[in-house]
Amino acid sequence: MKKIINTSNAPAPIGPYSQAVIVNGMLFASGQIAIDPSTGNLVMDDIKAETKQVMENIRGVLNAAGMGFSHIIKTSIFLSDMDNFAQVNEVYGSYFSDNFPARETVEVARLPKDVNVEISVIAVQDTTGL
Repeated sequence: MKKIINTSNAPAPIGPYSQAVIVNGMLFASGQIAIDPSTGNLVMDDIKAETKQVMENIRGVLNAAGMGFSHIIKTSIFLSDMDNFAQVNEVYGSYFSDNFPARETVEVARLPKDVNVEISVIAVQDTTGL
């Protein structure tokens, strides 16, 4: 049985998908971009501000599922320009304290709404065995 996660603390889906789905205690979150859920506007002042909004959107999805960043076991980061890696990594890393999740970071030709960064996560509800 799957449980759909939907929250106003992250951008509403812009297509036929859910913000996240929980199956067997695992949360699979759709990729988040830097849309401010309170205004619907993109936050693209600079790459750090954009990444911060992405991470806050992930926080909104995690919180709606009763989880936090410590529950994340895997992230996927998509960048439109790998030259932004260091700045994205700096902001991303500030959301974790230890036991970092597995991750891949890839450069892609284009992202939705022509943003510079998109991040998706997989998390687990029970972290006692981790």
